[in-house]
Amino acid sequence: MKNIGLNIDKALGTVSKEQVYAQEAKAMECIATLHNGNGAGNDFLGWLHLPSSITDAELADIENTANVLRSKCEVVVAIGIGGSYLGTKAVVEALNNSFDWLQNDRKNPVMLYAGHNIGEDYLYELSEVLKGKQFGIINISKSGTTTEPALAFRILKKQLEDAVGKEEAKHRIVAITDAKRGALRTLADQEGYKTFIIPDNVGGRFSVLTPVGLLPIAVAGISIRDLVAGAASMEKATDASVPFADNMAAIYAATRNELYKSGKKIEILANFHPKFHYIAEWWKQLYGESEGKDGKGIFPAAIDLTTDLHSMGQWIQEGERTIFETVISVEAMDRSVLVPTDEANLDGLNFLAGKHVDEVNKMAELGTQLAHVDGGVPNIKVTMPEVSAFYIGQLFYFFEKACGISGYMLGVNPFNQPGVEAYKKNMFALLNKPGYEKESEAIKARL
Repeated sequence: MKNIGLNIDKALGTVSKEQVYAQEAKAMECIATLHNGNGAGNDFLGWLHLPSSITDAELADIENTANVLRSKCEVVVAIGIGGSYLGTKAVVEALNNSFDWLQNDRKNPVMLYAGHNIGEDYLYELSEVLKGKQFGIINISKSGTTTEPALAFRILKKQLEDAVGKEEAKHRIVAITDAKRGALRTLADQEGYKTFIIPDNVGGRFSVLTPVGLLPIAVAGISIRDLVAGAASMEKATDASVPFADNMAAIYAATRNELYKSGKKIEILANFHPKFHYIAEWWKQLYGESEGKDGKGIFPAAIDLTTDLHSMGQWIQEGERTIFETVISVEAMDRSVLVPTDEANLDGLNFLAGKHVDEVNKMAELGTQLAHVDGGVPNIKVTMPEVSAFYIGQLFYFFEKACGISGYMLGVNPFNQPGVEAYKKNMFALLNKPGYEKESEAIKARL
């Protein structure tokens, strides 16, 4: 099978190929650092060889558990925040029918999400829609005490137990959590929930190929074996033994770092496929949380095209020249919609009659790329042969590997996230959480 591809030619008006390739030694040194495990954050490198190390027995256990939930539930709620839900939602949204939830004859449970916000309206409306439905819960939390998912689980667990009883509820709740400790592990052991382990050495934003992502993706009816196979093929294609010129993860990392040094501080991930919105959301967390520290880091933004050309297009075309684009481009579609002829032709579109809608979209993509490059926006292109679990697995691993390389090239620890604790301390102090009395007094003095 083909691999996804990378083309940096349209970025070379801002930085030269010689500049990018001058970073070969540094990029390969950073790959070696990842593989040798002697860099910052080396206790969170479990994702690096994860695709090739997942066993058939592990996949079968996940598939069997997914089948239990599928047999009992018309709706499954995945509870988690950040990396505990973004990867799942990205894959499910990309590969499932956009209007599956409206189909009366659907084969798979509807996947819903909770614990990714603290919206009272959202939780009320979710609780209401679940009334009278056969539903289950996948609760994803290493500690079991993260505010957003813990709050959602407390509410939905009670609703499920009230609806079907505690005995049946325990067969509809799966906990994905720490192996030995934490509030969710304690509860799961007490209640007898089926559990899967979040590996200690895999951070949330790198966890889509652990049970965190694989179980809900399997519940949605997507082949996790194809997803893992794609990731494993990209693991091999970006290995430390692959030369720089052939290693797309290394070239992407080097190119974006050179663009950053040239003053391009914002990277916009663009796609021309409406199902890829949450892939971009997952990517934003991956790069934002990995690189945004020590006063450094490219700001990750995302747009859905052509939609956002009618809202953000003006700024991208003629705004401050601090941006570059990385475009995910899909070569082939497996659906067919032809533009019909219209006798009146009031919209003037008969020149498109007989063409596939995707051909129109491809020309919009090419025209946009040319316009943006002419407008001073360097363009990197990531090409996917088709939209499938295999190639999305490749795409995810490519971005993960490039992120690790790029973070080391930037000079930061790509695997920690100390800054995310700041808001939590303030929130707990404002809510008068026990143990935060000093912080509470300090905050009150500032208000």
